[in-house]
Amino acid sequence: MTRRALLSAGLTLMLAASVVSAAGCGDRTTGGGSDGSRPLVGVDYPRSDTDFWNSYIRYVPQFGAELKVELKTTNSQNDIANLISNAQTFMSQGVRGVVMAPQDTAAIAPTLSQLESKKIPVVTIDTRPDTGKVFMVVRADNRAYGTRACQFLGTKLGGKGKVVMLQGGLDSINGRDRTEAFGECMRKDFPGITVFGEATDWKADVAATKLQTRFASDPDVRGVYMQSSFALSGTLQILKQRGLQVPPTDPKHVFVVSNDGIPEELTNIGKGLIDATVSQPADLYAKYGLEYVRAAIEGKTFQPGPTDHDSTIIQVRDGLLEDQLPAPLVTLDGAPVGGQPTLKFDDRSLWGNQA
Repeated sequence: MTRRALLSAGLTLMLAASVVSAAGCGDRTTGGGSDGSRPLVGVDYPRSDTDFWNSYIRYVPQFGAELKVELKTTNSQNDIANLISNAQTFMSQGVRGVVMAPQDTAAIAPTLSQLESKKIPVVTIDTRPDTGKVFMVVRADNRAYGTRACQFLGTKLGGKGKVVMLQGGLDSINGRDRTEAFGECMRKDFPGITVFGEATDWKADVAATKLQTRFASDPDVRGVYMQSSFALSGTLQILKQRGLQVPPTDPKHVFVVSNDGIPEELTNIGKGLIDATVSQPADLYAKYGLEYVRAAIEGKTFQPGPTDHDSTIIQVRDGLLEDQLPAPLVTLDGAPVGGQPTLKFDDRSLWGNQA
């Protein structure tokens, strides 16, 4: 063999080794399998400053491996400008689908249009865009969150007293759904309860400050609805400082309902520090977000109706479907509240008891 031929053969082997090495890098891969068996998917994590979203982030690679998709991941840190930039990066990397959870559900519309023009399907998890087209929304019924919290607090307070609602961001469909449903339920079923709505923009420090101020002006508040576990630590600290961490049988007890179902919430229910939470399915958000985006890449379609995973797909508006996953209310004893079933805090079916 000539020297030139030897050099050529050596270069070929080096290139082949390089390809094999890149293919084994998982999240750093820049393309799916040649037969489309491992499509490249971009996943933007919305934030990493809450236990709920950190749990979701841990589930994504697990289900990515199970569903045989290659992942490119970014974190927009609750900033719509970051999310828009991250979506541009995904497009430049040649992803075939995108999973995202836009916290500002109005401002994402132009980016969704751009992805659609490039025939890149999008699945949103946890939130639903106000306008724009996505292949599927993977979410739970957030209005039910607000209603369940209302029924729990209204029942425990006997339809009388004062409660504080620590709202999320009202630029988010989740914040609006939970707020509106809680308020409507209270006005309809428990008109003797006064509700103080406190906007927090999903920020723990804002929630703590506003709750502290409210207790200063209304020390007889006997219920708190936290629209997310972001407010958990501050709420518990304030109750402790004010000497209000007492058993439910004590007239001074403040009933606390949260949303998320993180392990700390379940532990706190068992200890009597809070009373209930709605278990938002972090594991199923990761699983079905990736499953639907892979289905979109493969050209599959879906219709409204029951699914094979104990949920219901609804049509939100023309061309927009939402898979509403189960999100049970969790309590200390698992007893029905307001005629609705609950799960006991130590139920092993809850993702928070498996994390």
